[in-house]
Amino acid sequence: MAHVSVRTPVDLDEPIMVEGLPGVGLVGKIAADHLVETFDMVHHANVHCEGVPRVAMYEEGKPALQTPVRLYAAPDHDLLVLRADVPISPPAATKFAECFDSHFDGESVFPVYLSGIAREAADEVPGLYGVGVGAGVDRLEEVGVEVPDEAGIISGPTGALLSHAIENDADAAGLIVETDPRFPDPGSARVLIKEGIEPLTDLEVPVDNLVERADEIQNAREQLAKRMQEADEESSQARPLRMYQ
Repeated sequence: MAHVSVRTPVDLDEPIMVEGLPGVGLVGKIAADHLVETFDMVHHANVHCEGVPRVAMYEEGKPALQTPVRLYAAPDHDLLVLRADVPISPPAATKFAECFDSHFDGESVFPVYLSGIAREAADEVPGLYGVGVGAGVDRLEEVGVEVPDEAGIISGPTGALLSHAIENDADAAGLIVETDPRFPDPGSARVLIKEGIEPLTDLEVPVDNLVERADEIQNAREQLAKRMQEADEESSQARPLRMYQ
């Protein structure tokens, strides 16, 4: 049965939840991974929702297996982060959104969804734009995140999560950063953190390490993207990263 299972209970007040599913430029995943590592966040819950590939993950130097999509918590900062090591199947995006959101029913959690959009000029500083639902619009305006300068659509699991917020009249914010769609993009993830996540969470997030490790991070994420593209037929539904925006 699709569900989110709590692994380590935590005491949170009115947390902000940052979503980091793999997408264009892998900007959301890079930002989410950086938050988890920077604040030494607790592995709070496992996500067993439809669309999550039935695989088991392991980390270097650690024997314990874990699910590929997990929820982390930093109680001292009232922060949650959705971290994923695999993409979510596009056909199951709506079911995933319904399952994941149901975990927070009755709780005061403000979600911030992350998305990348292809940019044309690679030599320019990536632009960041904010969109929202309900009070999310006001919160973006309060911290000075710019509005989009053209019409667009957010697809994939992130789009499904935002669509679910619209349908249920829930508060949510979406951050859209310009990125190179061909490669993992730590530089755009840095903009996402400094100009979007930092002001929304009222936290200071050091990014020097992120910039210094840009080549290392890019190589690691490129290997992840390549593995997804070379996946066998059983997991082929999770291959097309281009479908995530």
